[in-house]
Amino acid sequence: MNTPKNTKAQIRLPIILALAISAGIWIGATFAEPQSDGNDLKAALYKLQEIITYIDRDYVDTVNTTQLVEHGIEKMLEELDPHSSYIPAKDAELAQSQLDGEFDGIGVEFGILRDTIYVVAPLTGGPSEKLGIQSGDQIIKVDGETVAGTGVTNRDVFDLLRGPKGSVVNVAIKRKNNKDLIDYAITRDKIPQYSINASYMINDEIGYVKITRFAATTYDEFKESLMDLKAQGMTKLVLDLQGNPGGYMGAAINIADEILADNALIVSQKGKVSRYNQKAFAMRPGLFEDGSVVVLINEGSASASEIVAGALQDNDRGLIVGRRSFGKGLVQMPIDLADGAELRLTIARYYTPSGRSIQKPYGENSEEYSMDWINRFEHGEFFSADSIEFNDTLKYQTTKGRTVYGGGGIMPDYFVPMDTSMSSAYVNRLFGTDSHRELILDYLEKNKSKFENMSFEEYYNNFEVSDKMLQQLVAIGERNKLEFDEKSFNKSKSYLKTLLKAHMSRNIYDDDAFYKVINDINEIYQQGLKLFDEAESLAFSPEAQENQ
Repeated sequence: MNTPKNTKAQIRLPIILALAISAGIWIGATFAEPQSDGNDLKAALYKLQEIITYIDRDYVDTVNTTQLVEHGIEKMLEELDPHSSYIPAKDAELAQSQLDGEFDGIGVEFGILRDTIYVVAPLTGGPSEKLGIQSGDQIIKVDGETVAGTGVTNRDVFDLLRGPKGSVVNVAIKRKNNKDLIDYAITRDKIPQYSINASYMINDEIGYVKITRFAATTYDEFKESLMDLKAQGMTKLVLDLQGNPGGYMGAAINIADEILADNALIVSQKGKVSRYNQKAFAMRPGLFEDGSVVVLINEGSASASEIVAGALQDNDRGLIVGRRSFGKGLVQMPIDLADGAELRLTIARYYTPSGRSIQKPYGENSEEYSMDWINRFEHGEFFSADSIEFNDTLKYQTTKGRTVYGGGGIMPDYFVPMDTSMSSAYVNRLFGTDSHRELILDYLEKNKSKFENMSFEEYYNNFEVSDKMLQQLVAIGERNKLEFDEKSFNKSKSYLKTLLKAHMSRNIYDDDAFYKVINDINEIYQQGLKLFDEAESLAFSPEAQENQ
């Protein structure tokens, strides 16, 4: 989250002054001088208000109190925990839209190439698609103002193109093979955001569902996916939560309820205030209580993802495959502030059914907490389960009596080491510059007829990314100021071809196609497919049935 920078004079102010301003504005109250009644909070608030009054009236330089407030609130929250946070008013609506399941806008997936906004794809059913806006179109002007070549950022694009349903935004678009700009008046509309990116049958028995976050619509999307896959004959489920950062706890609870038998404990939370102490149980007949389940997690799976994985693991209902999850088990309550900003305050901790705390330790060093992923990587945890040390005082038992450990995150039942043999920093930088998108858009424009009648099965089995395409990608990367690294390129060549093929399949077909291709090089996915016998034995052994 970016906040305005203070002047040098402001930076020299003691932190207590910033805290004074933030606390005084946040509470939004005016106090009379407190009597000596032992009320430490009241006295502290009066002191803070007193200091801000002196700063505002007597400080030698002009002070931007708004900037000090934003800075002070963040510093104050840093003293609490890593996940209590403040979202300024200008960012609050955008942040909330990521979880709401829909937003008002023009309906395009966009990118920024060479300082120009381009359309990756118009979203299905959105206003841009209905008007005929195409992949590869470049947005040159918005409401008469030139936006190309102006240093436009992702945040700028959101501000320019999102807006209330029914409002109109005028854009001028440059399209390949068109000499003149094309003008569009786009009436903004509700644009759905899907949190289940893929749902398909891997074979005649196994269904696959990829959940990317837990939003307001995730549970409904999940039910729809389950019903569709069951209609196609699914008896086994791969639930992919890799890289899922979490979201709404309610969505996680409802999804777990569709898989767990009635009365199974899903999650509990405990806070300082008793009203935040809650337990959630499976309450309804689920859509998939009878099939075997493999859950895929990694170091990017957090919060609501860990609730689902922990509930299925502790109830011996699903086999957890992958690497230890992130370890985010603090519950935030969103609090709307008077100016439109939002405070997300930690009010409780999550616990799995066996009693494990999901939250990893954070102590007093926020920098060390933020570096945890790198520390785990350097310590070897991503490559060997033996490098992970468990605290014997944090042993817990699943319903079947298996030993699991607390201490933060969910440790999988089957560990899959990270495979770095093919990837490289050079490939990551190529994709970080969006060079691959530029190549794909150009290639598909020149070879449109080649793919018009090609089924995905034909594409998957027969299409190969050529060496010539890779050389073109390297050249685009160089134009984007990325120096060619021959050694890394040769190491990652086959990996790079699969990545390009996957991203191209998304442009030609859909997200299902992308995951069908990319999962060929996903080591956790590949291992998970081999473990359904263990998943079935775990979930449906006599002991597990008795404990359900």
